[in-house]
Amino acid sequence: KRRFDDGDAQPPARPTPDETVALIARIDALVSTIEAHLSRYTADMHLLQIALLTLGVVGAAVLVGTGYRFVLEPVGVLKQAMGEVREGNLSVRVTPNSSDELGALADGFNEMTGKLQALYQGLEARVAEKTAELSDKRERLQTLYEVSTLVTHATALAEMAGGFVARVRPALHADAAALRWADESGERFVMLASDGLPEGFAADEQCIRAGDCLCGVGMDQPGARVIPIAVPARGSRCSRAGWATLVTVPIRLQDRLLGELDLFYASARELGDAERTLLEALTGHLASGIETLRVHALEKETAIAEERGFLARELHDSIAQALAFMKIQVQLLRGALKRGDGAQTDKVVGELDTGVRESLADVRELLVHFRTRAQGDDIVAALKTTLQKFHHQTGLVTHIEVRGHGAPLAPDVQVQALHVVQEALSNVRKHAHASQVWLDV
Repeated sequence: KRRFDDGDAQPPARPTPDETVALIARIDALVSTIEAHLSRYTADMHLLQIALLTLGVVGAAVLVGTGYRFVLEPVGVLKQAMGEVREGNLSVRVTPNSSDELGALADGFNEMTGKLQALYQGLEARVAEKTAELSDKRERLQTLYEVSTLVTHATALAEMAGGFVARVRPALHADAAALRWADESGERFVMLASDGLPEGFAADEQCIRAGDCLCGVGMDQPGARVIPIAVPARGSRCSRAGWATLVTVPIRLQDRLLGELDLFYASARELGDAERTLLEALTGHLASGIETLRVHALEKETAIAEERGFLARELHDSIAQALAFMKIQVQLLRGALKRGDGAQTDKVVGELDTGVRESLADVRELLVHFRTRAQGDDIVAALKTTLQKFHHQTGLVTHIEVRGHGAPLAPDVQVQALHVVQEALSNVRKHAHASQVWLDV
């Protein structure tokens, strides 16, 4: 390389061939050096690119694995757990793998399912409790209905008592039941009916005194009493029968003691408020039913007494007077027979014959009084029947005329109206000497 100054006007000297070859050789060496450096730099750059590519692939793989391990897998577990919750499995739980947002989400999911499970279990328990409560109420209402129906339709005390204990014992889940009737003084209790009691036990307790055992004691206390039975208590009958608890309920009508209901249990027993209320309602229905039977019996006795009084009055007004008249005639007949007065004897015998026939007619008429009753609201048919019987007995022609349509009479008033007509026909037969009879209604 030659350097030319600006002031050198002389052209450079032509190099010699040796110098040219040397220069070319130096240039080739320089180019070779540059190419070697460039080749080395290119190889290094290729190695760097491969390393960067490998690093990128490894980083991507690590990123994907990390994302799957810490993001996709927890999300998948949560999704699977949510599916199980959707199917109704509230006991499923998710194990948190970290303390980041996904871990907090897993903790929240576990807390949510725990609360749901607790609520569901509590709801099931409450539903079961309410179902059992409704079932108990339905059984109590059914028992009340059955006892009310029994009390309404029963016509005898034995029927009512037997049906009552047969319905109350299963309703109160008792092993046995006894219904006792108290006398007026409340000192004796007679067993009306029992259910589930051993035969020997029931026979021994057909009649007990108040104070001899736990039954019949403390009847001054209102409401049901639960009495644990100790071994030495109440003699040996309850112990031999195996009873452990006695529930006794007084049966009262207002302030009057009618009896008591005894329920026997083979194990310890307590009464809830609902059962106490049920027992009070049942015994109240029974007391009303017993009182209704008593009132009906009194009404029947009154009716029988009235009928007997009516019959006695009829006998006194008709047959008794005729018999008294015939008694006098018999005395007259005896006097005439002693005197040998034939005319007087014939007269007295005629009077006796008339009296006997009238008495026979009075008896028949009295039977008509008791056999003839109005059917329903139709008193006209009963009046026609009465006139027909009168015609057959006396031979008198009878007529009846009914005008208008009045209000129906009560049954007792109809009977009294028939009695009035029959008494009037009796007076006609005895005293009127009539050939026809008219009845105008």
